[in-house]
Amino acid sequence: MSNKQILSWAGITLLALLHTACSVPRLVQKTENRNVPASYNGSQDSTNTAKTVWRQYFTDPFLTALIDTALHNNQELNITFQEIQVANNEILARQGEYQPFVTLGGGTGAEKVSRYTSKGASDELSEIKPGKPTPTILPNTYIGAFASWEVDIWRKLRNAKKAAVANYLASVEGKNFQVTNLVAEIANSYYELMALDNQLGIIRQNIDILTNALSIIRQEKEAAKVTELAVRRFEAEVFKTQSLQYEIQQKIIETENRINFLVGRFPQPVQRNSQNFNTLIPSPIQAGVPSQLLENRPDVRQAELRLEAAKLDVNVARANFYPSLRLTGSLGVMAYNPMYLANFPESIFASLLGDLVGPLVNKNAITATYRSANAKQIQSVYDYERTVLNAYIEVVNQLANINNLGQKYTMKNNQVQALTQSTNISLKLFTSARADYMEVLLTQRDVLESRMELIETRMQQMNAQVNTYRALGGGWK
Repeated sequence: MSNKQILSWAGITLLALLHTACSVPRLVQKTENRNVPASYNGSQDSTNTAKTVWRQYFTDPFLTALIDTALHNNQELNITFQEIQVANNEILARQGEYQPFVTLGGGTGAEKVSRYTSKGASDELSEIKPGKPTPTILPNTYIGAFASWEVDIWRKLRNAKKAAVANYLASVEGKNFQVTNLVAEIANSYYELMALDNQLGIIRQNIDILTNALSIIRQEKEAAKVTELAVRRFEAEVFKTQSLQYEIQQKIIETENRINFLVGRFPQPVQRNSQNFNTLIPSPIQAGVPSQLLENRPDVRQAELRLEAAKLDVNVARANFYPSLRLTGSLGVMAYNPMYLANFPESIFASLLGDLVGPLVNKNAITATYRSANAKQIQSVYDYERTVLNAYIEVVNQLANINNLGQKYTMKNNQVQALTQSTNISLKLFTSARADYMEVLLTQRDVLESRMELIETRMQQMNAQVNTYRALGGGWK
């Protein structure tokens, strides 16, 4: 075949490859909406509590010790660290794909070629030495280096590496978001444990009060001022309150073990100082502006990085429609007798080959991959927008919750004070035969419930403070 014919066939092949590259299906990509409201409640103050590190935000030494231990021992967090390492290894793998592959090896063997082939007939007529025809069975020994390299013309391999980097960074942000949730969950459980301790103390005080009242009722019965019915009603109330005591004790055990699980240790008492729980005052929260959520919230940044990786995956999938250029080469020594390997340059072999290959017929697989990459990119857009929307709503809800709980605590505190005064009054009226025993009983029950609800409200206030800190993106630094 002449050189002109070879060039003609090469031109036809190149045109066919270019035609396949031009027939890439076009799919519309969706652009994410990065707009957020200008403020939460009209304030433009950019001071943000989320920038405060958790060691400064939480001042209770027992709580900070628990969080610090959990950040080292929590099993789920340690699993995430290994997932990050896997993502980092993926970067190395992607980086290696667009660099030349070089292998070094050697081998030996024997080959018998049929004399009825062109190579066999040629060997029969040739001589390896004067007067020595080529043997029918010819040994062969070689040592050499072999290289292959896919030239990254369309940046497919580099984009794949960039996507791996984005996924790695997304996994890091996922770890940060997990740390934020872990810190918040431990803090909420810790405040719940303190609230349960105080509720248990209130129940025990109420048991003492009811026991004393029961003693008075029994004395009144002996004086024929009340009937056996009053005694039995007070006894039943004592038993009911005692059963509530064991219920709270079980909740304390479960809350302690929830903290122990998060900390990564077997059940043991959780150190805490519950005596000052009623004096805890939620710290003021500075929400800043909503645009800071894009920077402070790890889950928002994770969604953004996943979106970036999805866009790069589309480019990688699109590049599969274009022809790829692969270069292969080898260099070494080969001889039918190992003694001749050192005879240069006769024993040297070398090769260099370039392949330009592109899809022509039946492109269903790469078309499906490309369409799937587009669909995942659109999915990532929706996931990003959903994450931003969820973050904003969480902050708005918690800010409103803090305000409403503050008002609720004030009202509950007033209720407790009023009921406590009514309890003392009812006992005095009962001993002077100016009130019925049911009034005393109901008043005692009301004051117990109100004091329990007051403690519950204080716990909700502390939890709202923690949840707002988490919603703003604090706790991972």
